[in-house]
Amino acid sequence: MKTIPLYYTEYGKAYCGDALQLLAEVDSSSVDLVMTSPPFALQRPKSYGNVTEQEYVNWLIPFGKEVFRVLKDSGSFVLDLGGAYKSGIPSRSLYNFRVLLAMCDAVGFQLAEDFYWFNPAKLPSPIEWVNKRKIRVKDSVNTVWWFSKTSFPKSDVRKVLTPYSERMKKLIENPQKFYKPAVRPSGHDIKETFGQDNGGAIPSNLLSYSNTDSNSPYMRLCKEFSYERHPARFPVDIPTFFMKMLTEENDIVIDIFGGSNTTGYSAEKIKRQWMVFELDRDYLVASVFRFLNGYSPEEIKSIVNCFADGKDNFFIDNVNFEPSKKTSKKQKPNDNDLPFPPCHSL
Repeated sequence: MKTIPLYYTEYGKAYCGDALQLLAEVDSSSVDLVMTSPPFALQRPKSYGNVTEQEYVNWLIPFGKEVFRVLKDSGSFVLDLGGAYKSGIPSRSLYNFRVLLAMCDAVGFQLAEDFYWFNPAKLPSPIEWVNKRKIRVKDSVNTVWWFSKTSFPKSDVRKVLTPYSERMKKLIENPQKFYKPAVRPSGHDIKETFGQDNGGAIPSNLLSYSNTDSNSPYMRLCKEFSYERHPARFPVDIPTFFMKMLTEENDIVIDIFGGSNTTGYSAEKIKRQWMVFELDRDYLVASVFRFLNGYSPEEIKSIVNCFADGKDNFFIDNVNFEPSKKTSKKQKPNDNDLPFPPCHSL
C-alpha cells in the first residue's frame, strides 16, 4: 500500500480514504477475506452516508469488482445488508436480493451460502408500520451473503462449532438409549457414528447475536472525548464467526467500509492480518478507541491530539483485550511515563 495509514497495530492498518482508490493499491489475488457492512439503501438519509435504493446496486458493483480482483481463488467476500421498506408503503425493498444477483451475474461471484443475522435486541421499526399502525412485525434480520470466487473457497466449520444441546449430550453419553441406526422416513441414514462426540454442533446459517454494546472502551471513550459513535455497528461476533470459519492465523482480511473498525478489532484479537478503509476521518479516529483498553486518559488524549494535528501513521502497541481497570485520577503520568513519546509515529 502506498497510502499511509491513520494508525496501525501488530496485525493491521486503518486507512482513511475512498475504498475504491485504496482497493486499487492492493495486489491482485492477495486477500483471503473481505468482510464488510456497507451503508444500507435506506429511505431516510443517515449521517454516515448512503445512496437511494434505485442507485444502490449500481453504486455497489464497482466495489464488488475490485473485491473480486484482490481475492485469492480460495478467498471469500462476506456482505452484511440490512433490510428496507419501499418509500411510503409497507412493502419490502428487494435491493439486497438485487445486490446478490448482480454480484453473481455481473461480477462473477458464486453464492457459497446465504446467512441471516438475527438481532434479538433490535428496536421495532419502521415506526409507521410496526409501532403506530401495527400492521408489520419488527425487522430483526439482516441478510449476510457469503460469496466466493470459486466453488471451493477455504472453509472449516469445525472452527465455529456450537455447544451441544442437553439432549445431544445425553445421547452421546448413551447412544443406544436414544436411537437405533436406520434410514429415517425423511431419507436420512442415521448411522452409529451419529452419537459420536465431535466437540460441538454444526452451526446453522441463522446467526443470533444481540447488538447491545453500551460500555465497551469504544463506546465509553467516544463519549468521554466527544466523538460521535458510528450509528451502524455490527457486533464483534459477526466478523469473528466468519474469520474463524473462512481464514487461518495471519491470513489477510479487509473491511472496505470500516466504520468503527469492528472487523479490525476482531481480526487483531484472533491474529489475522487486517486492513480497514473508511472515508470519514472522524469515525476512523474514534475507532482507535477499540485498541486503547487499559490506557490512561492522558495517554489517550496524547494519541487523539496527534490525529488532530494531522500526524498519522501512529503505532498502537500492546493492544489489551482484558477487561479494563479504572485509572486513578490522581495518577497523572508525565511524558516520560508514557509508553511512547507524544505523537510518536513510525
